[in-house]
Amino acid sequence: MQDSTVPLIAMEFSFTGGATQDPPQKPGVGHMGAGLLREGSGDLDFKTFHERLDRRAIELRFRSTHDHFRGALRTLEDNADEAFDLLGMALTSPRFDAADVERIRATVLARLRHDSTDPSSLAHRKFLEVAFSDHPYARPAGGSLESVPKIEVADLKGYVRRVIAKDTLKIAVVGDVDPGVLCKLLDKSFGSLPTKAEATSVPEVVAAKPPQRVFIPLDVPQTVVTFGGPAVRRSEPDFMAAFVVNHILGGAGLTSRLFREVREKRGLAYSVREHLVWLDHSAMFLGNSGTCADRAGETVEEIEKQVRHIAEEGPTQQELDDAKFYVKGSQVLALNTSSKLARTLLQHQLDKLPIDYVEKHNAVVDGVTLEDAKRAARRLWGEGLLTIIVGRSSKDAAQPITMPSGTTRAPGAEQLDAAPMAPPN
Repeated sequence: MQDSTVPLIAMEFSFTGGATQDPPQKPGVGHMGAGLLREGSGDLDFKTFHERLDRRAIELRFRSTHDHFRGALRTLEDNADEAFDLLGMALTSPRFDAADVERIRATVLARLRHDSTDPSSLAHRKFLEVAFSDHPYARPAGGSLESVPKIEVADLKGYVRRVIAKDTLKIAVVGDVDPGVLCKLLDKSFGSLPTKAEATSVPEVVAAKPPQRVFIPLDVPQTVVTFGGPAVRRSEPDFMAAFVVNHILGGAGLTSRLFREVREKRGLAYSVREHLVWLDHSAMFLGNSGTCADRAGETVEEIEKQVRHIAEEGPTQQELDDAKFYVKGSQVLALNTSSKLARTLLQHQLDKLPIDYVEKHNAVVDGVTLEDAKRAARRLWGEGLLTIIVGRSSKDAAQPITMPSGTTRAPGAEQLDAAPMAPPN
Protein backbone atom coordinates (compact mmCIF):
# COMPACT_ATOMS: atom_id res chain seq x y z
CA MET A 1 0.00 0.00 0.00
CA GLN A 2 1.55 3.28 -1.12
CA ASP A 3 1.42 6.05 1.50
CA SER A 4 3.43 9.25 1.10
CA THR A 5 2.34 10.83 4.39
CA VAL A 6 5.82 10.30 5.84
CA PRO A 7 9.06 9.20 4.09
CA LEU A 8 8.93 5.77 5.72
CA ILE A 9 8.67 2.16 4.53
CA ALA A 10 7.27 -0.54 6.82
CA MET A 11 7.29 -4.18 5.73
CA GLU A 12 6.02 -7.33 7.41
CA PHE A 13 6.68 -10.77 5.93
CA SER A 14 6.40 -14.42 6.86
CA PHE A 15 7.32 -17.94 5.81
CA THR A 16 5.15 -20.95 6.64
CA GLY A 17 6.85 -23.04 9.29
CA GLY A 18 7.52 -21.59 12.71
CA ALA A 19 7.87 -23.83 15.72
CA THR A 20 6.03 -26.70 14.04
CA GLN A 21 9.20 -27.19 11.95
CA ASP A 22 11.51 -27.54 14.94
CA PRO A 23 13.06 -31.01 15.31
CA PRO A 24 10.69 -32.91 17.66
CA GLN A 25 13.39 -33.42 20.29
CA LYS A 26 14.78 -29.89 19.97
CA PRO A 27 11.98 -27.35 20.36
CA GLY A 28 13.25 -23.79 20.20
CA VAL A 29 15.41 -24.05 17.06
CA GLY A 30 13.25 -21.56 15.15
CA HIS A 31 13.12 -19.26 18.16
CA MET A 32 16.92 -19.25 18.48
CA GLY A 33 17.29 -18.85 14.73
CA ALA A 34 15.08 -15.77 14.81
CA GLY A 35 17.36 -14.27 17.44
CA LEU A 36 20.48 -14.99 15.40
CA LEU A 37 19.59 -13.87 11.85
CA ARG A 38 20.42 -10.25 12.65
CA GLU A 39 23.61 -11.08 14.54
CA GLY A 40 25.88 -11.10 11.50
CA SER A 41 25.73 -12.09 7.85
CA GLY A 42 28.15 -12.75 5.01
CA ASP A 43 31.35 -10.79 5.64
CA LEU A 44 29.66 -8.62 8.30
CA ASP A 45 30.18 -9.81 11.85
CA PHE A 46 27.79 -8.97 14.69
CA LYS A 47 29.35 -5.60 15.45
CA THR A 48 29.59 -4.45 11.83
CA PHE A 49 26.08 -5.63 10.93
CA HIS A 50 24.55 -3.73 13.86
CA GLU A 51 26.61 -0.64 13.13
CA ARG A 52 25.15 -0.53 9.63
CA LEU A 53 21.63 -0.95 10.97
CA ASP A 54 22.11 1.72 13.62
CA ARG A 55 23.84 4.22 11.33
CA ARG A 56 20.77 4.30 9.07
CA ALA A 57 18.18 3.88 11.85
CA ILE A 58 17.02 0.62 10.26
CA GLU A 59 14.77 -1.60 12.38
CA LEU A 60 14.99 -5.31 11.56
CA ARG A 61 13.33 -8.04 13.63
CA PHE A 62 12.56 -11.75 13.31
CA ARG A 63 10.39 -14.07 15.40
CA SER A 64 9.10 -17.62 15.23
CA THR A 65 5.44 -18.28 16.08
CA HIS A 66 3.77 -21.68 16.12
CA ASP A 67 2.98 -21.60 12.39
CA HIS A 68 5.22 -18.96 10.82
CA PHE A 69 8.71 -17.54 10.76
CA ARG A 70 8.05 -13.80 10.65
CA GLY A 71 10.08 -10.68 10.03
CA ALA A 72 9.63 -6.92 10.10
CA LEU A 73 11.64 -4.14 8.45
CA ARG A 74 11.22 -0.40 9.04
CA THR A 75 13.36 2.21 7.32
CA LEU A 76 13.39 5.73 5.97
CA GLU A 77 12.80 5.85 2.23
CA ASP A 78 16.29 7.33 1.65
CA ASN A 79 17.89 4.28 3.31
CA ALA A 80 15.76 1.65 1.59
CA ASP A 81 18.52 0.24 -0.64
CA GLU A 82 20.78 -0.56 2.29
CA ALA A 83 17.91 -1.79 4.47
CA PHE A 84 16.68 -4.29 1.90
CA ASP A 85 20.27 -5.36 1.15
CA LEU A 86 20.90 -6.12 4.83
CA LEU A 87 17.64 -8.06 5.08
CA GLY A 88 18.60 -10.15 2.07
CA MET A 89 21.98 -10.91 3.61
CA ALA A 90 20.38 -11.92 6.91
CA LEU A 91 18.03 -14.36 5.17
CA THR A 92 20.51 -15.92 2.74
CA SER A 93 23.87 -15.94 4.53
CA PRO A 94 23.54 -15.82 8.32
CA ARG A 95 26.90 -16.41 10.01
CA PHE A 96 25.87 -18.25 13.20
CA ASP A 97 29.27 -17.45 14.73
CA ALA A 98 29.97 -19.48 17.86
CA ALA A 99 30.17 -16.47 20.17
CA ASP A 100 26.84 -15.13 18.90
CA VAL A 101 25.15 -18.52 19.20
CA GLU A 102 26.27 -18.87 22.82
CA ARG A 103 25.22 -15.31 23.65
CA ILE A 104 21.71 -15.84 22.27
CA ARG A 105 21.55 -19.28 23.92
CA ALA A 106 22.39 -17.71 27.28
CA THR A 107 19.66 -15.10 26.80
CA VAL A 108 17.08 -17.75 25.94
CA LEU A 109 18.08 -19.92 28.90
CA ALA A 110 17.84 -16.98 31.29
CA ARG A 111 14.26 -16.39 30.16
CA LEU A 112 13.44 -20.08 30.44
CA ARG A 113 14.81 -20.26 33.99
CA HIS A 114 12.61 -17.31 34.91
CA ASP A 115 9.58 -18.88 33.25
CA SER A 116 10.15 -22.19 35.05
CA THR A 117 8.96 -20.57 38.29
CA ASP A 118 6.46 -18.15 36.79
CA PRO A 119 2.89 -19.38 37.37
CA SER A 120 1.47 -17.79 34.21
CA SER A 121 4.14 -19.41 32.03
CA LEU A 122 3.68 -22.79 33.71
CA ALA A 123 -0.09 -22.63 33.30
CA HIS A 124 0.11 -21.69 29.62
CA ARG A 125 2.67 -24.43 28.94
CA LYS A 126 0.58 -27.07 30.68
CA PHE A 127 -2.56 -25.92 28.90
CA LEU A 128 -0.95 -26.52 25.49
CA GLU A 129 0.36 -29.91 26.62
CA VAL A 130 -3.09 -31.05 27.71
CA ALA A 131 -4.94 -29.43 24.82
CA PHE A 132 -2.69 -30.73 22.03
CA SER A 133 -1.05 -33.86 23.46
CA ASP A 134 1.45 -35.22 20.89
CA HIS A 135 0.74 -32.57 18.22
CA PRO A 136 3.55 -30.06 17.45
CA TYR A 137 1.43 -27.29 19.03
CA ALA A 138 2.06 -28.94 22.40
CA ARG A 139 5.80 -28.31 22.19
CA PRO A 140 7.31 -25.18 23.79
CA ALA A 141 7.87 -22.85 20.83
CA GLY A 142 10.52 -20.92 22.76
CA GLY A 143 12.41 -24.08 23.67
CA SER A 144 12.96 -25.75 27.03
CA LEU A 145 15.72 -25.93 29.61
CA GLU A 146 16.45 -29.41 28.29
CA SER A 147 16.34 -28.71 24.55
CA VAL A 148 18.08 -25.35 24.15
CA PRO A 149 21.52 -26.54 25.41
CA LYS A 150 21.39 -29.29 22.76
CA ILE A 151 20.70 -27.02 19.78
CA GLU A 152 23.68 -26.98 17.41
CA VAL A 153 24.65 -24.71 14.53
CA ALA A 154 23.72 -27.51 12.12
CA ASP A 155 20.16 -27.43 13.51
CA LEU A 156 19.94 -23.67 12.94
CA LYS A 157 21.30 -23.90 9.40
CA GLY A 158 18.98 -26.79 8.62
CA TYR A 159 15.95 -24.85 9.85
CA VAL A 160 16.80 -21.83 7.69
CA ARG A 161 17.37 -24.06 4.66
CA ARG A 162 14.05 -25.89 5.08
CA VAL A 163 11.76 -23.00 6.04
CA ILE A 164 12.94 -19.79 4.37
CA ALA A 165 11.87 -20.09 0.73
CA LYS A 166 9.86 -18.21 -1.88
CA ASP A 167 6.87 -20.54 -2.21
CA THR A 168 5.47 -19.80 1.27
CA LEU A 169 6.53 -16.15 1.43
CA LYS A 170 3.86 -13.55 2.22
CA ILE A 171 4.69 -9.81 2.17
CA ALA A 172 2.89 -6.62 3.15
CA VAL A 173 4.49 -3.21 2.56
CA VAL A 174 3.17 0.23 3.53
CA GLY A 175 5.00 3.45 2.81
CA ASP A 176 6.47 6.08 0.56
CA VAL A 177 7.69 3.91 -2.29
CA ASP A 178 6.76 3.57 -5.96
CA PRO A 179 5.55 0.06 -6.93
CA GLY A 180 8.28 -0.28 -9.56
CA VAL A 181 10.98 0.68 -7.10
CA LEU A 182 9.47 -1.66 -4.50
CA CYS A 183 9.73 -4.63 -6.87
CA LYS A 184 13.47 -4.04 -7.19
CA LEU A 185 13.86 -3.68 -3.42
CA LEU A 186 11.97 -6.91 -2.79
CA ASP A 187 14.20 -8.70 -5.27
CA LYS A 188 17.22 -7.54 -3.25
CA SER A 189 15.82 -9.21 -0.15
CA PHE A 190 14.03 -12.27 -1.46
CA GLY A 191 15.21 -12.87 -5.03
CA SER A 192 18.02 -15.25 -4.05
CA LEU A 193 15.96 -17.45 -1.73
CA PRO A 194 15.35 -21.11 -2.58
CA THR A 195 12.29 -21.65 -4.74
CA LYS A 196 10.61 -24.27 -2.57
CA ALA A 197 10.56 -24.93 1.18
CA GLU A 198 11.15 -28.41 2.60
CA ALA A 199 8.62 -28.15 5.40
CA THR A 200 7.19 -31.15 7.21
CA SER A 201 3.41 -31.38 6.90
CA VAL A 202 1.43 -30.53 10.04
CA PRO A 203 -1.84 -32.39 10.75
CA GLU A 204 -5.11 -30.67 11.61
CA VAL A 205 -6.01 -30.96 15.29
CA VAL A 206 -8.90 -30.12 17.60
CA ALA A 207 -7.95 -29.02 21.11
CA ALA A 208 -8.84 -31.54 23.82
CA LYS A 209 -12.48 -31.30 24.77
CA PRO A 210 -13.37 -30.03 28.24
CA PRO A 211 -14.25 -30.33 31.02
CA GLN A 212 -10.87 -31.08 32.58
CA ARG A 213 -9.07 -29.52 35.53
CA VAL A 214 -5.34 -29.73 36.41
CA PHE A 215 -3.66 -28.33 39.53
CA ILE A 216 0.09 -27.59 39.70
CA PRO A 217 1.41 -26.72 43.18
CA LEU A 218 3.69 -23.69 43.31
CA ASP A 219 4.50 -21.63 46.40
CA VAL A 220 3.77 -18.12 45.12
CA PRO A 221 1.59 -15.28 46.44
CA GLN A 222 -0.82 -15.24 43.47
CA THR A 223 -2.62 -18.24 42.02
CA VAL A 224 -2.98 -18.22 38.23
CA VAL A 225 -5.94 -19.78 36.44
CA THR A 226 -5.69 -20.51 32.71
CA PHE A 227 -8.80 -21.84 31.01
CA GLY A 228 -9.93 -22.59 27.48
CA GLY A 229 -11.09 -25.11 24.94
CA PRO A 230 -11.72 -25.70 21.22
CA ALA A 231 -12.92 -22.70 19.21
CA VAL A 232 -13.99 -21.63 15.73
CA ARG A 233 -11.46 -21.64 12.89
CA ARG A 234 -10.76 -18.37 11.08
CA SER A 235 -12.07 -19.81 7.82
CA GLU A 236 -15.46 -20.84 9.26
CA PRO A 237 -18.62 -18.77 8.65
CA ASP A 238 -19.27 -18.41 12.39
CA PHE A 239 -15.87 -16.91 13.15
CA MET A 240 -16.98 -13.28 13.40
CA ALA A 241 -19.96 -14.22 15.55
CA ALA A 242 -17.59 -16.10 17.85
CA PHE A 243 -15.18 -13.17 17.89
CA VAL A 244 -17.89 -10.70 18.87
CA VAL A 245 -19.55 -12.87 21.52
CA ASN A 246 -16.14 -13.69 22.96
CA HIS A 247 -15.59 -9.97 23.52
CA ILE A 248 -18.84 -9.92 25.51
CA LEU A 249 -17.65 -12.70 27.80
CA GLY A 250 -14.02 -11.81 28.36
CA GLY A 251 -12.73 -9.12 26.03
CA ALA A 252 -10.50 -6.16 26.75
CA GLY A 253 -11.79 -3.27 28.80
CA LEU A 254 -13.98 -3.02 31.88
CA THR A 255 -17.33 -4.13 30.48
CA SER A 256 -16.96 -7.88 29.86
CA ARG A 257 -19.09 -10.28 31.86
CA LEU A 258 -16.07 -11.92 33.43
CA PHE A 259 -14.57 -8.59 34.51
CA ARG A 260 -17.87 -7.37 35.88
CA GLU A 261 -18.86 -10.54 37.75
CA VAL A 262 -15.47 -11.91 38.83
CA ARG A 263 -13.53 -8.76 39.63
CA GLU A 264 -15.87 -5.79 39.98
CA LYS A 265 -18.82 -7.36 41.84
CA ARG A 266 -17.07 -10.05 43.86
CA GLY A 267 -13.47 -8.89 44.06
CA LEU A 268 -12.26 -12.42 43.41
CA ALA A 269 -9.45 -11.71 40.96
CA TYR A 270 -6.83 -9.13 40.18
CA SER A 271 -7.45 -9.67 36.48
CA VAL A 272 -9.55 -11.83 34.19
CA ARG A 273 -9.64 -11.91 30.41
CA GLU A 274 -10.34 -14.32 27.57
CA HIS A 275 -9.64 -14.25 23.83
CA LEU A 276 -9.75 -16.34 20.67
CA VAL A 277 -6.60 -17.86 19.22
CA TRP A 278 -6.64 -19.09 15.63
CA LEU A 279 -3.79 -21.15 14.26
CA ASP A 280 -3.19 -22.64 10.82
CA HIS A 281 -4.29 -26.11 11.95
CA SER A 282 -6.53 -25.48 14.96
CA ALA A 283 -8.34 -22.86 17.03
CA MET A 284 -8.99 -22.33 20.71
CA PHE A 285 -10.30 -19.84 23.21
CA LEU A 286 -7.90 -19.01 26.01
CA GLY A 287 -8.45 -17.10 29.24
CA ASN A 288 -6.40 -16.10 32.26
CA SER A 289 -7.04 -14.87 35.76
CA GLY A 290 -4.94 -14.10 38.83
CA THR A 291 -6.30 -14.44 42.35
CA CYS A 292 -5.46 -15.19 46.00
CA ALA A 293 -4.90 -18.86 46.75
CA ASP A 294 -7.72 -18.97 49.30
CA ARG A 295 -10.18 -17.66 46.69
CA ALA A 296 -8.97 -19.67 43.70
CA GLY A 297 -11.73 -22.25 43.99
CA GLU A 298 -14.41 -19.58 44.19
CA THR A 299 -12.85 -17.77 41.23
CA VAL A 300 -12.89 -20.90 39.06
CA GLU A 301 -16.49 -21.62 40.04
CA GLU A 302 -17.60 -18.10 39.11
CA ILE A 303 -15.78 -18.25 35.76
CA GLU A 304 -17.44 -21.59 35.02
CA LYS A 305 -20.82 -20.17 36.07
CA GLN A 306 -20.49 -17.23 33.67
CA VAL A 307 -19.38 -19.54 30.86
CA ARG A 308 -22.38 -21.82 31.42
CA HIS A 309 -24.75 -18.86 31.52
CA ILE A 310 -23.65 -17.34 28.22
CA ALA A 311 -23.57 -20.79 26.58
CA GLU A 312 -27.16 -21.44 27.64
CA GLU A 313 -28.70 -17.98 27.30
CA GLY A 314 -26.39 -16.14 24.92
CA PRO A 315 -25.83 -12.38 25.05
CA THR A 316 -28.47 -9.66 25.14
CA GLN A 317 -29.14 -7.46 22.13
CA GLN A 318 -27.60 -4.50 23.96
CA GLU A 319 -24.44 -6.47 24.73
CA LEU A 320 -24.20 -7.50 21.09
CA ASP A 321 -24.65 -3.94 19.84
CA ASP A 322 -22.01 -2.62 22.24
CA ALA A 323 -19.54 -5.38 21.31
CA LYS A 324 -19.99 -4.76 17.59
CA PHE A 325 -19.37 -1.05 18.11
CA TYR A 326 -16.14 -1.87 20.01
CA VAL A 327 -14.88 -4.38 17.44
CA LYS A 328 -15.42 -1.93 14.58
CA GLY A 329 -13.71 0.87 16.46
CA SER A 330 -10.75 -1.27 17.46
CA GLN A 331 -9.87 -1.84 13.80
CA VAL A 332 -9.16 1.88 13.43
CA LEU A 333 -6.55 1.64 16.19
CA ALA A 334 -5.04 -1.40 14.47
CA LEU A 335 -4.42 0.65 11.33
CA ASN A 336 -3.17 3.97 12.72
CA THR A 337 0.55 3.54 11.92
CA SER A 338 2.42 2.18 8.91
CA SER A 339 3.80 -0.74 10.92
CA LYS A 340 0.39 -1.69 12.34
CA LEU A 341 -1.19 -1.48 8.91
CA ALA A 342 1.51 -3.68 7.37
CA ARG A 343 1.08 -6.20 10.20
CA THR A 344 -2.68 -6.26 9.68
CA LEU A 345 -2.40 -6.67 5.91
CA LEU A 346 0.03 -9.56 6.38
CA GLN A 347 -2.33 -11.25 8.84
CA HIS A 348 -5.16 -10.92 6.34
CA GLN A 349 -3.01 -12.82 3.82
CA LEU A 350 -2.20 -15.53 6.35
CA ASP A 351 -5.90 -15.80 7.14
CA LYS A 352 -6.69 -16.08 3.39
CA LEU A 353 -8.97 -13.06 3.47
CA PRO A 354 -9.79 -11.04 0.32
CA ILE A 355 -7.52 -8.15 -0.58
CA ASP A 356 -10.25 -5.61 0.20
CA TYR A 357 -11.11 -7.06 3.63
CA VAL A 358 -10.14 -3.83 5.39
CA GLU A 359 -13.05 -2.14 3.62
CA LYS A 360 -15.41 -5.09 4.21
CA HIS A 361 -14.59 -5.67 7.88
CA ASN A 362 -17.25 -3.43 9.42
CA ALA A 363 -19.97 -4.87 7.20
CA VAL A 364 -18.97 -8.38 8.30
CA VAL A 365 -19.24 -7.30 11.94
CA ASP A 366 -22.60 -5.61 11.36
CA GLY A 367 -23.86 -8.84 9.78
CA VAL A 368 -23.62 -10.76 13.07
CA THR A 369 -27.16 -11.31 14.40
CA LEU A 370 -28.27 -12.16 17.92
CA GLU A 371 -29.05 -15.71 16.81
CA ASP A 372 -25.54 -15.99 15.28
CA ALA A 373 -24.02 -14.87 18.58
CA LYS A 374 -26.11 -17.32 20.61
CA ARG A 375 -25.16 -20.18 18.28
CA ALA A 376 -21.47 -19.28 18.55
CA ALA A 377 -21.71 -19.08 22.35
CA ARG A 378 -23.22 -22.57 22.54
CA ARG A 379 -20.48 -23.93 20.33
CA LEU A 380 -17.63 -22.23 22.18
CA TRP A 381 -18.65 -22.86 25.78
CA GLY A 382 -21.36 -25.52 25.75
CA GLU A 383 -19.01 -28.26 26.95
CA GLY A 384 -17.31 -26.32 29.75
CA LEU A 385 -13.64 -25.53 30.30
CA LEU A 386 -10.19 -27.06 30.31
CA THR A 387 -8.73 -25.37 33.40
CA ILE A 388 -5.13 -25.21 34.66
CA ILE A 389 -4.55 -23.85 38.18
CA VAL A 390 -1.02 -22.98 39.34
CA GLY A 391 -0.37 -21.83 42.89
CA ARG A 392 -0.81 -22.80 46.51
CA SER A 393 -3.46 -25.28 47.54
CA SER A 394 -6.36 -23.99 49.61
CA LYS A 395 -4.95 -25.94 52.57
CA ASP A 396 -1.63 -24.11 52.30
CA ALA A 397 -3.14 -20.70 51.57
CA ALA A 398 -3.36 -19.77 55.25
CA GLN A 399 0.31 -20.62 55.84
CA PRO A 400 3.17 -18.15 55.24
CA ILE A 401 5.09 -18.54 52.02
CA THR A 402 8.27 -20.47 52.70
CA MET A 403 10.16 -20.00 49.45
CA PRO A 404 10.79 -16.80 47.52
CA SER A 405 8.90 -16.52 44.27
CA GLY A 406 11.08 -17.02 41.22
CA THR A 407 13.91 -18.91 42.96
CA THR A 408 12.71 -22.51 43.44
CA ARG A 409 10.96 -24.83 41.05
CA ALA A 410 7.52 -25.99 42.01
CA PRO A 411 7.07 -29.53 43.36
CA GLY A 412 5.27 -31.57 40.77
CA ALA A 413 6.21 -29.18 37.97
CA GLU A 414 9.61 -30.64 37.08
CA GLN A 415 8.30 -31.92 33.78
CA LEU A 416 7.14 -28.46 32.74
CA ASP A 417 9.51 -26.28 30.81
CA ALA A 418 9.21 -22.67 29.86
CA ALA A 419 6.05 -21.46 28.25
CA PRO A 420 6.10 -21.10 24.51
CA MET A 421 5.57 -17.77 22.92
CA ALA A 422 2.04 -16.87 22.84
CA PRO A 423 0.17 -18.19 19.91
CA PRO A 424 -0.18 -15.87 17.18
CA ASN A 425 -3.51 -13.90 16.36
